[in-house]
Amino acid sequence: MLRKFWIFIAIVIGVVALWTAFTLTWSYSVGERAGYVQKFSKKGWICKTWEGEMAMVTMPGTVAEKFFFTVRSDEVAQRIGATVGSRVVLTYDEHKWIPFSCFGDTGHFVTGVKSVADPPLPGAVPDY
Repeated sequence: MLRKFWIFIAIVIGVVALWTAFTLTWSYSVGERAGYVQKFSKKGWICKTWEGEMAMVTMPGTVAEKFFFTVRSDEVAQRIGATVGSRVVLTYDEHKWIPFSCFGDTGHFVTGVKSVADPPLPGAVPDY
């Protein structure tokens, strides 16, 4: 009876491990989002992950939509940290149904960042 219990526990642990590996490697979607990173920090009680918030605005004066993201790479985290407050484009992979928050608070894992110029204000005269 005790042997069957341990076999059952081993099967459950194996299934959870396989499911976790699958959800972290399989990407539901890949994309880019542009905006201003306004919050970026490493947080967590046991598992420390880089978590951020980006304000996506279409035009000055409009209400910003927030994009919450996670960064797993310290190199990408350093590059994002250097651009906080500047307009950036974040490249991300979206992963669904990750069983534990130890891998990140969101399903959007940023894999790249590039700085871009601010869009011109409406009615502004360009410098030539």
